Amino acid sequence: MLPRNSHVRSQNSSRALQVEMDFEAVAKYSKLHAKPPGLTLQYGTAGFRTKAEDLDHTMFCMGLLAVLRSKQKKSTIGVMVTASHNPEEDNGVKLIDPLGEMLAPIWEEHATHLANAEEHELQGVLTDICQKEAVDLQQEAFIVIGRDTRSSSKKLSQSVIDGVSALGGQYQDYGLVTTPQLHYMVCCRNTHGSYGTATVEGYYQKLSKAFVELTMQATSQRDGHICLKVDCANGIGALKLKEMERYLPSCFVIHFSNDGTKGELNHQCGADFVKVHQKPPVGLEMKPGERCCSFDGDADRIVYYYNDPAGHFHLLDGDKIATVISTFLKELLVKAGQTLSFAVIQTAYANGSSTRYLEETMKVPVHCAKTGVKHLHHKAQEFDIGVYFEANGHGTVLFSKAAEQKIRYQAKEEKNNQKREAAKMLENTIDLINQTIGDAVSDMLVIEAILVLKNLTVQQWDSMYTDLPSRQLKVKVADRRVIDTTDAERRAVTPPGLQERIDELTQRFKLARAFVRPSGTEDIVRVYAEADTQENADKLAHEVSLAVYHIAGGVGEQPKAVV
Repeated sequence: MLPRNSHVRSQNSSRALQVEMDFEAVAKYSKLHAKPPGLTLQYGTAGFRTKAEDLDHTMFCMGLLAVLRSKQKKSTIGVMVTASHNPEEDNGVKLIDPLGEMLAPIWEEHATHLANAEEHELQGVLTDICQKEAVDLQQEAFIVIGRDTRSSSKKLSQSVIDGVSALGGQYQDYGLVTTPQLHYMVCCRNTHGSYGTATVEGYYQKLSKAFVELTMQATSQRDGHICLKVDCANGIGALKLKEMERYLPSCFVIHFSNDGTKGELNHQCGADFVKVHQKPPVGLEMKPGERCCSFDGDADRIVYYYNDPAGHFHLLDGDKIATVISTFLKELLVKAGQTLSFAVIQTAYANGSSTRYLEETMKVPVHCAKTGVKHLHHKAQEFDIGVYFEANGHGTVLFSKAAEQKIRYQAKEEKNNQKREAAKMLENTIDLINQTIGDAVSDMLVIEAILVLKNLTVQQWDSMYTDLPSRQLKVKVADRRVIDTTDAERRAVTPPGLQERIDELTQRFKLARAFVRPSGTEDIVRVYAEADTQENADKLAHEVSLAVYHIAGGVGEQPKAVV
């Protein structure tokens, strides 16, 4: 680590001069982290992701950017080295803002400019960011760093540290942690411990205490045992869940598969594989009725599944998870007599049956947001309690400060026994949920507690509603920008005639719905369709694909019917 610049700077020295002083160290270090020729990256929802061998320079730049963001926000900032559910040979990086949330959109643009700058342009880009964002370079900076289990992650996190050190930032390297654990650390540090203790042990203690207290409130338990098979995608989730096991009650029995001792990260396993292929991961044996779940590579997504007695595979994705959690919360709010605003946030990809069940049976308001966690998170913040999950299993629950205070006060002071018990359950649920981001470990514990408290089997949970058959297809187009959408991506505004054609096709089928949206990264258009039968969903998806191909400038072969 480079020594911090210890000489006194005059208060009226120009910002440019300050950057120049720091830049001596930046220039020295940047030569050790040369930019690969011709590499251009874009910071998106998942941060930067590409082949690990191309990321050394990008990691160094993200160390620099984290320092500037920390100085600007006067807060701890996180840097997580992971490529989540991508293959082992990839890697990536994302920055974490002060309350554990994703990086602000304007700073995503700064990240892209900085990562793509040539060596001789670095000083200019850093100066530009400092001026645009009014960064006070006299301000201290503190960065926390974490990484997943990829073989490339340790070296790449050292590149981040070099960037932090070059601009005189202080840091703590947490080493191997799940992505949600690092988000938790950032939030703890910036709330001065009120969210929790900023250590891995603090994380385990907070969640396990809430889980034990919540499950102790169960009035009936079949045999007192909780048995769960967990596919850890051969990733960091296995290490951390094994560490956490000793904090959990002995009646909670976890059977690990794809725990990283053999097998490749995310290869034929993990939440993404199970969701996409609609089948169990390799390496996990399932008997009928056994409850199983899969994490993704960095443990921020979870899906559940089981085989029925006939051997049919049943997936319980983010929609089913959001439904069981929101049903539980709604019942508790009613019991506690709390009149807090409450909503479930979905994307256009949420199955229509889940929306109908929530709105019509549970009387829970449902709002639709654009695809992407940051859009869901932002919408959920508009309510006292906002539940959001993407169908892929990434999601959490947000409680407003006011809601949290009301619930905690009632749990302590309420005279009516039934209301106080309900408020206590809500309080323990607040402590069990990682509100900063989707967290597979936290979400798993919430679900397991709910199943115990409501005395539900996985089959009973699954039967709350039946998913409508659906189909997703892709259509290659010359330019994805010809399609513009509105109504949270559920309707196409351009090109002219496309939405009218989709409406016309949809009317031909029962319980049907379809929408199209351009990919954020490549020239393809994604098509989603659902209907009363799989055959009809397939037909509708194919017809809509043909409409996109003909009206929105399809290229290559015409879409073929789903076989």
